[in-house]
Amino acid sequence: MRPQSEAELCDAVRGAEGPLWIEGGGTRGPARAAKGTRLSVSGLSGITLYEPGALTLVAQAGTPVAQIEAALAAENQRLAFEPMDHRAVLGTEGTPTIGGVVAANVSGPRRIQVGACRDALIGVRFVDGRGDAIKNGGRVMKNVTGYDLVKLMAGSHGTLGVLSEVSFKVLPQSAVRATLSTAGLDVARAIAALSAALGSPFEISGAAHRDDVTLLRIEGFEASVKYRAERLQQLLSGFGDWSVDMNAAEVDATWRDIANATMFADTDEDVWRISVMPGDGAAMAARLPEARVMFDWGGGLIWAGVAPGTDLRAALGDFRGHATLVRGAAETHAALGTFHPEPAPLAAISAGLRAQFDPRGILNPGRMGRTGAHGG
Repeated sequence: MRPQSEAELCDAVRGAEGPLWIEGGGTRGPARAAKGTRLSVSGLSGITLYEPGALTLVAQAGTPVAQIEAALAAENQRLAFEPMDHRAVLGTEGTPTIGGVVAANVSGPRRIQVGACRDALIGVRFVDGRGDAIKNGGRVMKNVTGYDLVKLMAGSHGTLGVLSEVSFKVLPQSAVRATLSTAGLDVARAIAALSAALGSPFEISGAAHRDDVTLLRIEGFEASVKYRAERLQQLLSGFGDWSVDMNAAEVDATWRDIANATMFADTDEDVWRISVMPGDGAAMAARLPEARVMFDWGGGLIWAGVAPGTDLRAALGDFRGHATLVRGAAETHAALGTFHPEPAPLAAISAGLRAQFDPRGILNPGRMGRTGAHGG
């Protein structure tokens, strides 16, 4: 099914006689745990409101992310949270849509500075499991409308409702961007360097480590970027010599590759996404000596490539955070679960929410692995 309006979407959900698999642009590939009828929101497409002066954009859920980014770029603005494009790491095609970004709370390197997708989201419209259209939030930041379903929908992966429209606060594009880099640090020293930079007053917008190279990004006006780059070089001199790249195209390409985890493209590894406290990043990597790893968010996000079928959660043991299987065989997803098992109290809350929003249990059943909705 491919409804062309919210009204048609309501009819499709209300008339469903069994489970629905909700899909945006198809960038995550065939549904491994799909059950029932495929429901595509790609027909609900288009920017419905854009007010550059108010830093506000509203779009239907099936709108391609590229269309939104092009409209923003024309006004020298951007989506603050720098969404990932999964096609490289998953080897898929399709078109990333803004509804899919919200449903998975997809957030890139700039999260350390401006927050996640859910922090830029100011309003949603969605259709619940009964087929009723629900609106929450609005088109301005100061908007009080009761329960904050906006934050709840971000990262719910379509298990609580089918998004039809989303509203964002957007930000101006930076005039100048620079990458500072040094090579040769081990993981512990690299994360220490990233932590030192993030603890400084120099407004870091990217902090990553991959392929033996430690990377920092700063953005802003040219004089400010140059000053901060010099101060960071001095501050971090104990960790090595830091080069500075201020070529906008090269800087953007570097951080796009980090956001999209392209170092794992075209390999036969299983790929895991591990979210931890930044200070725990080095210890977590030490538990995975055979893995290829990349760190983002100052060490708080670990991408790990491991041998197919590896139970990475068992290798990690108990830790503060969660591990998501992003790429693996269907058998591995079935055996290990895509999402990290939730603690029993949280699982009970998730089940209660699904019972309220989807009493028939038809929205993406099985999508969330063992215990239900997961916030991304």
